[in-house]
Amino acid sequence: MASVFANVLKVHQWAYENSGGLVGHRLLFGNPTLLLRTVGRKTGQARTSALTYGTDGADYLVTASNGGSPRPPGWLANLKARPECAIQIGRRTVKVVARPTYPDDPEYARRFAIVDKVNAGRYTAYQKQTKRPIAVVVLTPVG
Repeated sequence: MASVFANVLKVHQWAYENSGGLVGHRLLFGNPTLLLRTVGRKTGQARTSALTYGTDGADYLVTASNGGSPRPPGWLANLKARPECAIQIGRRTVKVVARPTYPDDPEYARRFAIVDKVNAGRYTAYQKQTKRPIAVVVLTPVG
């Protein structure tokens, strides 16, 4: 079942990217989705990940859940190595700076609640599947 869902996510991202953002912002379960554009920390190659998001004022929030896997997603390490990146929301591209937050951050619980609500409680379920704290990444627009 997990491989079917992974394939659905790949098709969703492909449609989002190849339509220039016309299709994909709210295609998957109606959740708002952005494209996170990072640079691989080892390869230096451009990487793109389709992620659901929430908003907190001017900031965008994404969750490094990796479906509740014991390992965080690769894009999180890329952001830690190079926090300056870009996001695409629909047809609009925004330069941002990324900052991962964890349960020891005083704003973490509030931010986690925002993204968990957008995703109908899935992140709470994912957190129960793994011992690692799932990071909520704050993407702050620059410029």
